[in-house]
Amino acid sequence: MLITHDTRCALDTVVDLVNTAPDGDTGEGIPDVAALGEFVRGHEVSDVGRLAEHDLAAVHRLRGRFAEIFASTEPRHAALLINELVAAAGTTPRLTDHDSYDWHMHYFAPGASVADHLAADCGMALAFFVVAGEQDRLRRCEAPDCRRAFVDLSRNRSRRYCDSRTCGNRLHVAAYRARRKEAAG
Repeated sequence: MLITHDTRCALDTVVDLVNTAPDGDTGEGIPDVAALGEFVRGHEVSDVGRLAEHDLAAVHRLRGRFAEIFASTEPRHAALLINELVAAAGTTPRLTDHDSYDWHMHYFAPGASVADHLAADCGMALAFFVVAGEQDRLRRCEAPDCRRAFVDLSRNRSRRYCDSRTCGNRLHVAAYRARRKEAAG
């Protein structure tokens, strides 16, 4: 599956956005408008105007919808969710070559809110996976104490953890220690 630069950026953005949701161990990753601004700048989300509280609330709602897509095991359900997001965002595909990037697609309408911008661009990136029959690559970490989202881009679709150096390594070390303890009797 060919993943263009802009699609990869949108995938990284949607994964990071989903992973800002509060869970049992972490608090809200985007607690205020200033944090939303940092998220937008950090992901180089272009054409975003002044952010306000209503933008923060809209992004939080959108994040929940994206989390539903990552949780969906049925392509038809994921497609329905993506179609709703992209349609509600007023998608307007257009070619652009801004900020020294080569030609790429933007799907958000000019002047769109940050939530509509993310819904359109990130929604389309996720749509490409459903179209390619690769929705199963949209995953959650299998570590019992971690449910972070990630996109498995490994050749053989074998990635199980959000980060092999943290979650994966921690589980492998725990399994090794358990085997050693059992062998020692």
